[in-house]
Amino acid sequence: MTNRFIRPSRKIKSKPPKQEITGSMAVQLPTELQDQPSGQASVQSSGFQRPLIYSILLVCVFVLGLVSGFLIWGGSTSAAANTVADSGQTLPTPAQQVTRYPVEEGGNPSIGPADAPITIIEFSDYQCPYCQKWEEAVFQRLLDDYPTQVRIVYRDFPLNSIHPEAAPAANAANCAGEQDSYWQYHDKLFSYELNLGKDAFLQYARELNLDMTSFTACLESDRYAAEVTADLEYAVGLGVQSTPTFFINGLYMVGAQPYETFKKLIDQELAGEIP
Repeated sequence: MTNRFIRPSRKIKSKPPKQEITGSMAVQLPTELQDQPSGQASVQSSGFQRPLIYSILLVCVFVLGLVSGFLIWGGSTSAAANTVADSGQTLPTPAQQVTRYPVEEGGNPSIGPADAPITIIEFSDYQCPYCQKWEEAVFQRLLDDYPTQVRIVYRDFPLNSIHPEAAPAANAANCAGEQDSYWQYHDKLFSYELNLGKDAFLQYARELNLDMTSFTACLESDRYAAEVTADLEYAVGLGVQSTPTFFINGLYMVGAQPYETFKKLIDQELAGEIP
C-alpha cells in the first residue's frame, strides 16, 4: 500500500552544485531559469613596452601564488568537495565534512519501512533511459538487500522538452496509486514492454486488474498534473538539473550509478562513518 508521508516544510539553505554527469539526462530549464551567457572581452594592444608587461605578469603570478597557498593550507573547502556525486569521485571519509541537503518528501509515494535509517529521495523521469537502467539494475536490489534499512521515495522530474510522455506517465502512476497499486504500476512503466502512451497506460492498468472506469477518468482528467509540476519546480529550486538525481539521507548523488556505489555509501552511513 502506498505510503504517503509529509514532513513539515523546511527552508532550503543551500543548493547542490551544478555539474555535468554522464549517465543522466539533463533538463532544459525555462529561459528565465537558465544561466545567462558570460560576456567576452577582447584584449587590445597598448603602448606598454614588453619589459614592463613582463614585470606586471611576474607580480601577478607571485600574488596568485600567495593566494593559492592560503586557500590550500588554510583549510578552505568548496561545496563541491563536500558532496557525494558521481562514481568518478571518492566517497567521503570520516575526516571529511559533507553537505546534507534537507530535501522534503512532499507526500510522495514511498516503499520500505517508515522507520528505515536510510531514506533515498529519487527525482526521476519515466521516459529517461538512464532512470530505467537504474530502476532495472539497482532499485529492487537495494530493497532486497536492505529490507529493513532502506526506504525509497519517488518524486517526479519530467524532462518535458525532450520526454513528452514523462508527465502523462507520472500522472498515470499516481492514478494507479489511488487503487494502492503505485509501485506495481511504476514497475510496469519502467518495463517499457509497451512503450509509453495512453494505450500503454490503459493496458498496464488492465494487467493489474485496476478498476478501469475510475482509472480512465483519472487519466483523462490529468488529475495529478499540478502535483507532477510541483515536484518539478521543487527540484529546480533545489538545483537539480538531470535525471536520475538522488538524495541519500540528504547526501547528493547524480546519475544511474551502479549498485556498488550506492552500497558503499549506504554501508558507510549505517556504520556512522559519514559526519
